[in-house]
Amino acid sequence: MKNKEKEEQKIEAKAEKIAEEKIEKAEEKVAEKVEDIAREVKLSELDILKQSLEEKQKQADEYKAEYLRSVAEYQTLRNRTEKEKGEYINFGKAKILERNISIYDVFEQAMISVRAGQDLKSIKVGLEMIYNEFSKMLKEEGVEKIECLNKPFDHNVCEALDQVETDEAEEGTVLAVYQNGYKLNGKLMRPARVKVAKKKEEEKVTEEEISEEK
Repeated sequence: MKNKEKEEQKIEAKAEKIAEEKIEKAEEKVAEKVEDIAREVKLSELDILKQSLEEKQKQADEYKAEYLRSVAEYQTLRNRTEKEKGEYINFGKAKILERNISIYDVFEQAMISVRAGQDLKSIKVGLEMIYNEFSKMLKEEGVEKIECLNKPFDHNVCEALDQVETDEAEEGTVLAVYQNGYKLNGKLMRPARVKVAKKKEEEKVTEEEISEEK
């Protein structure tokens, strides 16, 4: 009986040992499987990060290329604009010089008459032609002379350089124009510099006395 129990105990002990070995092997396999899974996950994450980095780099390269194209287009546009600007300036100069050349021709003829000692009538005619040519050119360009002589002083278009007491004109009347003023297309270019009339002191005193008597 005792031998049977001992035999059973040995069998149980052997079974337990076998079971423990199987459990250890199973645990080792599970651990290896977990490590394999973890390794695969890490590799997958690394691949994802690598792919994302490549996409970002590609996008950055596209942005850089687009920027360089924009810079090149801007530079081309700027060069073309500068060229056209220069052409417009030269064209404007040519038009102005063309007008002035015709006036210069008339002026040259007048100078020839002066140097030749011809009669004053021809000189006068030449000067009038120059004056008329200049007047015509200014008018065509929209330049208008400010007419203010013998008119009430207007501070919007006139600048008073002098005031003179007089009883021959109403106070504030423009008596003389020292320098003509001009407008361009209705806008003031240069004010007229003028002399303006003001009342004599005696007249002012008389007006004050009349006012006091009232």
